Amino acid sequence: MKTTPRLESALRKLYTAFHNNTLNPECCKQCAVGNILNHTDSWKHLSDSHGALELNYVGKVHQALGRKFNGYSPLELLKIENIFLNTCGYQLPLHYKNEKPQNPTDKAVLFNGLCAVISFLCELDNIKNVMDYKRLFEFEDERPKYELSS
Repeated sequence: MKTTPRLESALRKLYTAFHNNTLNPECCKQCAVGNILNHTDSWKHLSDSHGALELNYVGKVHQALGRKFNGYSPLELLKIENIFLNTCGYQLPLHYKNEKPQNPTDKAVLFNGLCAVISFLCELDNIKNVMDYKRLFEFEDERPKYELSS
């Protein structure tokens, strides 16, 4: 499947973070966006609250100037993080008083968050969801409709 350079880069970084246990929803450097942006937390200055979808003044300026961070606009980054945290089970915006998963770094929690993020990343680039395996189980006349490629 052909992907865009920004999607390919994001997928590699998220895959690596997941398997190296460096994916942590509560850390701005190790969350979905933190990993996509090479473990930096400068993106957190685009909004006043972790997980919020509203750009602050700094975010609005970057958005208006057409600034991209590893290929993603400030609004796209906020949406990516919002989807990740929401799907992981956080009440947003992130705050110590708000609901959160019992074990935020549990692989199942992180996997659910990553599936939702990857679906959104594919949607942004008009690419079929790379996590969608439904096609593998489609059949016609009792035979698989599609073959697995090596």
